[in-house]
Amino acid sequence: MHLRARVLQAVRAFFSSRDFLEVETPLRIPAPAPEAHIIAPPAGDWFLQTSPEVCMKRLLAAGIPRLFQICRCFRQGERGDRHLPEFTLLEWYAAQMDYNGMMQQCEELIQAIALGIGGGTQIQYQGAVIDLTRPWPRLTVAEAFERFTELTPEQALATGCFDEMIGCRIEPRLGLDKPVFLCDYPVSQAALARISPDNPAVAQRFELYIGGLELCNAFTELTDPAEQRTRFESQQRQMLAAGLLPYPMPEKFLEELAAMPPSAGNALGLDRLIMLFADTARIDEVVAFTPEAL
Repeated sequence: MHLRARVLQAVRAFFSSRDFLEVETPLRIPAPAPEAHIIAPPAGDWFLQTSPEVCMKRLLAAGIPRLFQICRCFRQGERGDRHLPEFTLLEWYAAQMDYNGMMQQCEELIQAIALGIGGGTQIQYQGAVIDLTRPWPRLTVAEAFERFTELTPEQALATGCFDEMIGCRIEPRLGLDKPVFLCDYPVSQAALARISPDNPAVAQRFELYIGGLELCNAFTELTDPAEQRTRFESQQRQMLAAGLLPYPMPEKFLEELAAMPPSAGNALGLDRLIMLFADTARIDEVVAFTPEAL
């Protein structure tokens, strides 16, 4: 608990020093962003948020250029050594930034936290020594599939095993001696990210891995309301095909999206980051109460 408190203090110090505004948005919302693989728990006729993304982007569109939030989020059916159905998320957005700038800021944040809790440029996690010295390598999803599997991303998507390949074959091998950014996901795996101008088959999305732990999900933000609606409709169809009830369309978010400046956003799981600094493989060790203890 002491380590957890120091990490939270270091996070706030980092963003305060860079003129980010700390905000709070509602946990219970009428319409989460439709994402077929993330299930929001119902709360009456509304839902508990899976992330503060929809509300924070509306604040970005309203004129706040840099904002961050530390909040509780909820995802139905998620429980394991690295998952909780209620968890703590750090989410932040910066106008006039793309995912390349966000990768650099992510490096700066993790290093600042390590120093803020009394560490240095190396950490030990599960028997491995991990070098935090910047810059950190970047690996495209296509390169990762070529290196660690016998499939291409397109083949994995066509046979329905993309997530399995990422989770079982690729993720455990990432960031074991140095953090690595896994980037440039297929467009179908990045419902809210901008398509790459250099390759229309991929979106400007990345995840950060350290010690085999997935720590964050980030992207250059999609700001086209028509394209975003089309992507959401596709996600709703996938939910229906999986036997799930789609969420209502987040109409107010779509109405305001055109006013959002070019920007990048990042969602980082603070519980997992604390796991890393605590050198534990179980998320249960870094929270005050697990669901089973309540």
